[in-house]
Amino acid sequence: MNLVHDAWLPFRLQDGSSKSLPITAICDPEIVDFFLPRADFQGAAYQFAIGLLQTVFAPEDQEQWEEFFEAPPDAETLQQAFDKVAHAFNVTGDGPLFMQDFDLLESAKPTTVAGLLIEAPGGNGIKLNTDHFIKRGVGEVMSLEMAALALFTLQINAPAGGVGHRVGLRGGGPLTTLVMPAQVSATLWQKLWLNVINRETWRYDEPDLHDGSVFPWLAPTRTSEKKGSEIYAHDVHPLHMYWAMPRRIRLDVEEKTAICQISGESAAQTVSVYRTQNYGANYSGTWSHPLTPYKSNPKKPDEEHLSVKGQPGGITYKIWDSLTLSSAQEGLHCAQVVSHFYELGYDCREMIGDYPRLWAFGYDMDNMKARGWYASVLPLFSLEPEQQADLVQQVKTLQNLASNALWQCRTQVKAAWFDKPGEAKGDTAFIDLAFWQQSELAFYTAVQQMVENAAQDESDLSPLQAKDWLLALRRVCLDLFDDYALSELGNERSMAKRIQARRALAGWLFGGKEIKRFITDHHIEFNKETA
Repeated sequence: MNLVHDAWLPFRLQDGSSKSLPITAICDPEIVDFFLPRADFQGAAYQFAIGLLQTVFAPEDQEQWEEFFEAPPDAETLQQAFDKVAHAFNVTGDGPLFMQDFDLLESAKPTTVAGLLIEAPGGNGIKLNTDHFIKRGVGEVMSLEMAALALFTLQINAPAGGVGHRVGLRGGGPLTTLVMPAQVSATLWQKLWLNVINRETWRYDEPDLHDGSVFPWLAPTRTSEKKGSEIYAHDVHPLHMYWAMPRRIRLDVEEKTAICQISGESAAQTVSVYRTQNYGANYSGTWSHPLTPYKSNPKKPDEEHLSVKGQPGGITYKIWDSLTLSSAQEGLHCAQVVSHFYELGYDCREMIGDYPRLWAFGYDMDNMKARGWYASVLPLFSLEPEQQADLVQQVKTLQNLASNALWQCRTQVKAAWFDKPGEAKGDTAFIDLAFWQQSELAFYTAVQQMVENAAQDESDLSPLQAKDWLLALRRVCLDLFDDYALSELGNERSMAKRIQARRALAGWLFGGKEIKRFITDHHIEFNKETA
């Protein structure tokens, strides 16, 4: 099977049906999306297609980028470009195989193919019978198509995997951020092309597509048993980032018809086991993967930049600035595809239509354990690159006030619930999630107002706009407290305790130090009834 020739990816069409087609179908106006059975596979399919386009079909400049956005190439033109790398996309056959080790790994012990799934329990979890919530036995037989996608998903997201099983180039469990059209009717081509960077913006040498500098599986594996074997960004071509391969894996493909446990469909070529060896490519130092945001230490610019990763609680506006903006002062570096979008210019962004959104997704990893998969769609705003640093500072003010309000709300809810709230145990993350969800509309409204004010050479929020934000925080905090702490009557003693906690929360919301500073800084005026 060859991934740039054969029909192996399922697509969703305009009429809602699905069909497996060659990768060149991405230019078909009837195709609106991929149609994968797993969220992580869906995200991986996007990264596969974007990486392929950037590698062999990147536009020379902005003008060509605009031409292809408005009028996609035909399938024949796209196939000619993809044929340049067909030798690197064989999944079966003789010679180097896609995302698989250069060596056959014949001495490695076979392991179940379910191990390619990031959330699958490891050998120790199965041995100790601790796979209570993520069960063993899922995906023990895969079609060759799903096994190839599982392999790619693992390589681009690889978490820590035990001694010598290397982490991915972006670190374990990185967030991916893609610019997406706002229109529901947008074609898959438009969704992908928004994340392809023109060569005038991203300058790099013409790649050698045969020597392993872009596709590492085409050359003998650079193993990492010893120190000094690290791979740094200057050691490979920049396009290597799309195809980084930290794990040493070989699939055992069988000509055996079976039901794929991922897709639920019958397959003639299946995979039940694979072989793996530790000490594969050891990526180190600072990278700048085009699809991922990074953070750095502004006080120590030489320190390694770290990718933004999934965290408990999901993807909320508390990290919106980290995903969408860049600021050297704050050490924020949005993904290159987001920067490229900002740099397209106002006229080009107008051509795209309704302002695009940001699709952010990724695993929340605890070392080698997957705690969850998160995906969110966040707003982007019409913003010039030079405005970002000032906006970051203003956004931080809103986020910090929100975080302080949440802490006060959570603390007083626990004070209402428990006699000794400081000793109370248990997960109260549901309070945090409800807070971020219920206050996000007010937050994004405030950010939109700040962007519009900047366009008029006005700084920050107006007093009335800042007042609206503050009132929204107060309302959300008090509503959440009432829902969680006053929804039942209880006895007289418990009611007195809850009323006292509510007064403490209201006292901070109306007179806390941070609240007073926000009111003073934004010149907010209240009458006596609402102060």
